Amino acid sequence: MPSLRRLAGRDKPAAVSVEAPLALLDVLRDGPAPLSGEGPARAGADRLRVAIVIPSFRRGSGGHATIANLVRGLEARGHQVVLFLVDQQERHGADDPDALFKDFFGPVAAPVLRGLGEWRGADVVVATGWQTVPDVLQLPDAGARAYLVQDHEPEFYPTSAERLWAEWTYRQGLHCVCASPWLAEVVTDRYGASATAFDLGVDHASYHALPTHRRDDLVLFYARAVTPRRAVPLGVLALAELKRRRPGVEVAVFGEAGEVALPFPARQLGVLEPDDLAHAYASATVGLCLSLTNPSLIPTEMLACGLPVVDVASDAMVATFGAGGPVTLTEPDPLALCDAIEGLLDDLLVRATRSRDGAELVAGRTWAGAAEQVERGLRAALGAGVCE
Repeated sequence: MPSLRRLAGRDKPAAVSVEAPLALLDVLRDGPAPLSGEGPARAGADRLRVAIVIPSFRRGSGGHATIANLVRGLEARGHQVVLFLVDQQERHGADDPDALFKDFFGPVAAPVLRGLGEWRGADVVVATGWQTVPDVLQLPDAGARAYLVQDHEPEFYPTSAERLWAEWTYRQGLHCVCASPWLAEVVTDRYGASATAFDLGVDHASYHALPTHRRDDLVLFYARAVTPRRAVPLGVLALAELKRRRPGVEVAVFGEAGEVALPFPARQLGVLEPDDLAHAYASATVGLCLSLTNPSLIPTEMLACGLPVVDVASDAMVATFGAGGPVTLTEPDPLALCDAIEGLLDDLLVRATRSRDGAELVAGRTWAGAAEQVERGLRAALGAGVCE
């Protein structure tokens, strides 16, 4: 039998990447850093020092787009914000994270710093993804810790260590500021966390009705295949059935940087800038966007542009838009989804009603309003002492 030394010397494939957050081990061993004790005294301050710890990102990331919009809103309310990138996968290499973030998600006054080497304390430090929670727990000189929860992240994983760790983060005493009332209920009921909610906003300067000729045979599909919770294979089957029934219907897909392999012809739009995306929304007949967990930004932006939307009747979608609301919700079945799309294609009056009701629903949803709700969550973290 060959020795271990000889086996180790043989040619072998490249090492398999394992995402093991070493900061988690430190927290489990040493416990979280003590808070500064200044949280309650700072809860009513006009100007807060807010530090936000973010994971690695890619162009088109909806979660980071939301963070950027909230940062702009908090800055407009007078708060001082700084972003720290914890890039465990070293996805960004030698790239300048500040320039990259602002190129991808728009300008913010806040600097985007790599790592935590320049940490100087904050009134409240905010975790944003489960991977960032162990780092946030170790940071000293913080008045409070909060957790910007944009989705129920354990559902991103099968049975795995990552799923266990994601669940663990909700039990660490961080006040959760959640991107829907449904999500706030989940973290409260399942994990005993304290939570407040905010509504995802809309950039109405970009997403609004346009004087564009709307097609009567174009289905626009959010096909971000790298995000399993967007159920792209389910949408593909629904559209394959639609193309079988109606070969003349045109399908366009967007949201993925590369081309999406499809069993039918479709226009591949890729990742679009907001103005181009708004034009696509204003030109299509029906929008298809599937949300198996918390809704993404996409349905709200589609509604703002007057585009009728089809989605699945998940608990989160029903709680957010209502069972009889402006979004056509159906079972997560390709034939049921196809029927819903086909019904909208056939009925101009229903489409017009959905378009009007959707625009009315989201008219009051702004990023300024979302930032005000998030600010209340940050002050709750500071004032309630929930992060001890």
